[in-house]
Amino acid sequence: MNILVIENEIYLAQKIVSKLINDGYNCDYIDSPNTDTFTKEYDVILLSTSFPFNFCNNIIKKYNENCIIILLVSYISDETVTLHIKSGAKDYIMKPFIMNELIRKIHHYKECKDINKELQKLRNYFQFTMLDIKTTDVLSATSFPILIETNVQKYADKLVYELSIKMALPITFISLTTSNWQEQINKIQKKSIIYLINYQTLKKHPKENLLKIIENKNCVISTLEEELDFPYTKVEARNAKGLLANSNIMTIPDYVKTMVTSYQHKYTDTELSKKLGISRKSLWERRKKFDIEKRILIS
Repeated sequence: MNILVIENEIYLAQKIVSKLINDGYNCDYIDSPNTDTFTKEYDVILLSTSFPFNFCNNIIKKYNENCIIILLVSYISDETVTLHIKSGAKDYIMKPFIMNELIRKIHHYKECKDINKELQKLRNYFQFTMLDIKTTDVLSATSFPILIETNVQKYADKLVYELSIKMALPITFISLTTSNWQEQINKIQKKSIIYLINYQTLKKHPKENLLKIIENKNCVISTLEEELDFPYTKVEARNAKGLLANSNIMTIPDYVKTMVTSYQHKYTDTELSKKLGISRKSLWERRKKFDIEKRILIS
């Protein structure tokens, strides 16, 4: 990490530089309001407010986007602290100070900056993966718990992500295919959206237990098949392109499993097996292999 110290108290500047170099940082300093000596990019600038206000403010405005600026102040006032913080300085420390406290502040703001960069990178990636999913605001006027019936998992994912932004709440993801999903739900703090996926994989008794557990929780569930007996809020969020919206090519077993769970309530076994190009016996064997509960045909 490159650090620049701008301080006109030479003894203090030398003390700071010596400590930072001993701790493994690359450190330079200047003792006059002259930025001509800036020869490289810096991660952190330690700026004394003993210099004229305009000089300090110009440094802050010029470098605050790329640097963490911490003020070294002899006294607190609008001109030494408040206005500089508004201009983009991150924090200040009062002279005289303990060196370890200054190091702590540097570490803290460097970590925050790295986290923000990583967060922005993940947001950009998520938005890129969701470019082909066009959603409508179907969750804005609904109350928890919510069931999303969809034909594309990514559609539900994007809806929950957008809901979390509107409500300023984090999301806790849980797959109902995991053996300890009930334990995971019970551990979650109330100030979070619980997002449960793979609801269609549960059998009748586990579903009944789940509905009791989530009764008073901020919970959103997604399913790839129609659910007739869900007692809480239910919305449909289907993508017109269906499975073609998914950029990943399914394996044949996964495709058959998805088709059976998604459409067995709409077609008879004879019709479904014909559409899949398999025999009724083979359809029965697939249900048994994938542990798919047979659903009653909806007429």
